Amino acid sequence: QLQLVESGGGLVQLGGSLTLSCAASGLDNYAIAWFRQAPGKEREGVSCISSWGKNTKYEDSVKGRFTISRDNAKNTVFLQMNGLKPADTGVYYCTADWNPSPSICTILPRYRYRGQGTQVTVSS
Repeated sequence: QLQLVESGGGLVQLGGSLTLSCAASGLDNYAIAWFRQAPGKEREGVSCISSWGKNTKYEDSVKGRFTISRDNAKNTVFLQMNGLKPADTGVYYCTADWNPSPSICTILPRYRYRGQGTQVTVSS
């Protein structure tokens, strides 16, 4: 059973930055994706990274502002978020699924494990 722990959320102003972290033991062969859910909206995929970091994907609205990365030695995946907008507000979830392929990840909801979420609020 993989237990994911997110951290790094908070309240920032328009244009600010945050870095989310997702930690778990033994993340090496897991593809990781970040999803977010705003009040009254469906959960949406934000970004993903393949098990060894060779492939990343981003939802269109965050391209050029968000960067996903991972440090398998530290069992941690990061989501660096710059240029934050009020539309980025929501609960951000880290999700994981076993996939040792170095080049596969998806921002579709096909992940078995999910963390408890961390709140990101962007004020205008």
